[in-house]
Amino acid sequence: MMQRRQAETSISVPTTSFAEFSQLADYSLMESLRADPQASSDGDDHVPRQVFSGHYVPVTPTAIPEPEYLAHSNELFKELGLSDTLAQDEQFQRLFSGDSSVATGAMRPYGWATGYALSIYGTEYIQQCPFGTGNGYGDGRAISIFEGVFNGKRWEMQLKGGGPTPYCRGADGRAVLRSSVREFLAQELMHALGVPTSRSLTLYMSRAENVRRPWYSENSRSFDPDILVDNPAAISTRVAPSFLRVGQLELFARRARSNAHPEAMNELRMIVEHLIARNYQGEIDPKLPFAKQVVELARLFRGRLTALVANWLRVGYCQGNFNSDNCAAGGFTLDYGPFGFCELFDLRFQPWTGGGEHFCFFNQPSAAEANYQMFWKALRPLLADNTAAEAELDAVRDGFGDAMAEAINAMWASKLGLSSPAPELAQELLGLMLASKLDYTVFFRQLSAIPETIEALKASFYAGSSDALDAKWSSWLQQWRERLEAQGDLQSASAAMQRVNPAITWREWLVAPAYEQAREAETTRIQELQEVFSAPYQAPPAELARYAQLKPREYFHAGGVSHYSCSS
Repeated sequence: MMQRRQAETSISVPTTSFAEFSQLADYSLMESLRADPQASSDGDDHVPRQVFSGHYVPVTPTAIPEPEYLAHSNELFKELGLSDTLAQDEQFQRLFSGDSSVATGAMRPYGWATGYALSIYGTEYIQQCPFGTGNGYGDGRAISIFEGVFNGKRWEMQLKGGGPTPYCRGADGRAVLRSSVREFLAQELMHALGVPTSRSLTLYMSRAENVRRPWYSENSRSFDPDILVDNPAAISTRVAPSFLRVGQLELFARRARSNAHPEAMNELRMIVEHLIARNYQGEIDPKLPFAKQVVELARLFRGRLTALVANWLRVGYCQGNFNSDNCAAGGFTLDYGPFGFCELFDLRFQPWTGGGEHFCFFNQPSAAEANYQMFWKALRPLLADNTAAEAELDAVRDGFGDAMAEAINAMWASKLGLSSPAPELAQELLGLMLASKLDYTVFFRQLSAIPETIEALKASFYAGSSDALDAKWSSWLQQWRERLEAQGDLQSASAAMQRVNPAITWREWLVAPAYEQAREAETTRIQELQEVFSAPYQAPPAELARYAQLKPREYFHAGGVSHYSCSS
């Protein structure tokens, strides 16, 4: 078990200098786990290759030339005890734009990348790996660059777009400005919505490096990108307690099952111990026998994952590509690439052109269960000699469907202001919502006022209604209000609904101008979105009312707005 210094003491004054920041470094992953024995000693490891063992590869990021500050998260800086002035400190900026040569004090002069396996809906894949072995999957353009303890809490900081690693499979390891702005803002919004997520630290762009990617021509109605465009390279830094993924556990479990090397089983145990220490410390008693810890880990992760997906449905979020390698083993939202937020309510909403219906909005519980199945499968080899623990683990897995249903039913009850689930009422509502072609966020916010008639809700409709449909709505509203009245105070119910039904949501047509402006180093729109997204349960002021408006018709089916390519 990871026995690390837990002198994770609180910081009483803000960290104002890079030298002070460097002293917060504490690299538990690199100190507790094994480096790839074939890795270079200096982190110069940027060419695609197979990685056969070890938990990570030391690698230096590739700095973007002429980095320019665009944004940082004031809230996260405050939470970490960092002065806002650090975001534009020369050394700090160099580090988080990919220049690890500035490392000083307790810092390492390189970062690390990790490997993982690929499975889709419970099916294991290796054929997409360029080597045909599965040993080439991993952090192709994500490089963790810092780990430390801030105000008593351990955080890992990871560059997105930090250049190639051994896992890059021939790509350039870069992220474009467009996707970097999206990820930076999306993490800010999700945190404010109360959805567990990785966090945004900083965003820098290059004034001297462009990256060519497929994208959409102006006013395109094409489903797939139809042109190649140059976009400034950028690096965003995301922050989390760890970036361990279900796919990582899978990788080590596959090696253990096949006896890929003499230390395969031990490496699986080590990564699971590290996961417990990094993400479940305080919830799992380290004095328990290891088999008991594994079962408890499975139970806790099931609870986190089901709650997470229920939250996704609550706020209209669609991850878009919820493979096991995009599933954080800590139970939070990770990897904002092909994501989107549902505007026009559609069970099959899927913004990513490469995603398919299996990863659509309302199929996310099924995708989560498939990912959990792979999590269970990865843990099971550790219990091979303990029949009782195996049975306990299997029982936890078998209960996933019921746990997911319970979380979803509780979520719908909260959106409707009900003290207990009412599945039939919620199901009838979903049918009416589909028939009315309404805006998911606007509708529930209007419903939070507990209207007496359907007329008060029609401002959320994208299409007209009919007498027959209005009659069905009236009947449903009556049933729902009767339940609320039986509970007691309607004002209290309304207030509770407003706490879970946001006033604003992510609307791609309003975010796109932010990354277009950023190309010219204009950050007004980014700052505006940061402000709006920081308080999503509050109605925006009059001058920002557009953030609570329905999607204009010209943006339906618009390439780059209604749908987009993951790689872009």
